[in-house]
Amino acid sequence: MSEDKKLIEMNTYELQQVVSNYREKARKAEMMGIVNEYEVWQRKALIAESYLVDTNQIEIGKVYALIGAEKQYFKVERIKGVFAWGFRLGSNLSEEGIPVALLQLK
Repeated sequence: MSEDKKLIEMNTYELQQVVSNYREKARKAEMMGIVNEYEVWQRKALIAESYLVDTNQIEIGKVYALIGAEKQYFKVERIKGVFAWGFRLGSNLSEEGIPVALLQLK
């Protein structure tokens, strides 16, 4: 796997390797108590995982539960790349984009 290869150019196996690598770096940062670095590696892993999601399974206008956020739901208005844009239910925040890997599809 080439270091300069973009996530969008990688196959499933390569993406899984990248996710695993990022998770391991996050684990090490957490063990060392470096919270901000931990958060960066977790976010990178989440973005890489989003490339493994088939965005054709996501329905516009449908409400999805969010993985890792108990009783939080997200209404998808549009998909752009690996981000779902829309609104969290019960929130008065404006539109936001979240990685599609956060959507509970099943």
